[in-house]
Amino acid sequence: MLDAILVQARNTALIMGLIAMIGLLLQKKSANDVISGTLKTVIGFMVFNIGSNAMSSVVTTFTELFNTAFGITGVTTQVEVATGLALNTYGTEVAMVMLLGFVMNLLFAKFTRFKSIFLTGQHFLYFACVIALVFIANDMPPALTVILGGIILGFCGAALPTICQPFVKKIIGADNLSIGHFNCIGYALSGYIGKLVGMFGKGKEQKDSSSVKMPKFFDLFRDFIFSVALFMIVLFYIAVIACVVNGHMDFVLEKAGTDIWFLYPFLQGLQFAAGMSVLIYGVRQFIAEITAAFVAISEKYIPNSKPAVDCPALFPFAPTAVLIGFVGAFLGGLAAMGLMVVFDSSVIMIPAAGICFFSGGTCGIFGNVHGGWKGALLASFIVGMALTGLPLILYPAFAQLGIAGASFPNVDYNIIGSILNWILGIFA
Repeated sequence: MLDAILVQARNTALIMGLIAMIGLLLQKKSANDVISGTLKTVIGFMVFNIGSNAMSSVVTTFTELFNTAFGITGVTTQVEVATGLALNTYGTEVAMVMLLGFVMNLLFAKFTRFKSIFLTGQHFLYFACVIALVFIANDMPPALTVILGGIILGFCGAALPTICQPFVKKIIGADNLSIGHFNCIGYALSGYIGKLVGMFGKGKEQKDSSSVKMPKFFDLFRDFIFSVALFMIVLFYIAVIACVVNGHMDFVLEKAGTDIWFLYPFLQGLQFAAGMSVLIYGVRQFIAEITAAFVAISEKYIPNSKPAVDCPALFPFAPTAVLIGFVGAFLGGLAAMGLMVVFDSSVIMIPAAGICFFSGGTCGIFGNVHGGWKGALLASFIVGMALTGLPLILYPAFAQLGIAGASFPNVDYNIIGSILNWILGIFA
């Protein structure tokens, strides 16, 4: 009986439900709202797991095909898959780091000059995974993992958006919100690269991205699920065709099973996108209830705080820069991948369409502020290389924990995570 209770105590869906219930009780919601919100959170997390498992299965198949075809380890920079793998094994630690991180974010916003309240809950979850995994990889005790991890996460949630704020004010023409997306170091770097481009323009106003006419084809990538499906289809066809050319047709037929082998890559790409759709729905459902509680608390008790919102909130201010940034980040990712091949890296990181669109597109907006379309393209290209290359640093440590085949690509995850890993390594 005790063993069964302990197993349930590590059930991440129940922990998330408990967090939501506490938040709803703090808001003095009615009994109906508390019950409804708690159950919706638990169900949302279960839906997230269904999508995560579907995506993980497709990624495992792709990795096997890619590795067989090229004789190297290919890893997708797909944060949702990596998060699902982490939660399957270390869900309790991640959930507790996330909860304490939310609380510490409010405290840092209350008592320091960093006033951002990080409202993009899924990115809090992703960063909580990275921080918890770094502690666990260095054999730190669970209590230390949760306490120090939560403090670090809360500080990053309050402080990192601040470095982007001068550019955000310029983009939106106001100072009433900040960027809540853990690629803040990359966005700030993009803004400064844009400034350099403007300086080298010898004082002339740089041509704004809005004057650039992008091919209509790129409008398709505004649909996140479409871009993910198309990208995975292309990757699967590359892996399957390479397998066939290199004499591994039997392996392809084995993986395809009852499917026609040349249609198999198409179906797998769509299967991955379907899993992504389910996962995103689940994330939105269980994060919404948790985030709402902390929003209500911050509005009541933390004056002068700024909501830190997800990066698509900036897209309407420079839509063409978003598309330029997507192209630049994808080219940068391919360049980083090419360098890994040239330098004979045992692990090859593969750029993902989603991260290139959202993070790369936002880099384009920041680069465009002072550098026009040239600043948008150059900034997104450089950060795109970082999005694909930086995960190599932490990947070996995470792979030892079973988090393999996918990685955490955003710049903040890897820079903060690498520094933390280095410091903990001294004491480990």
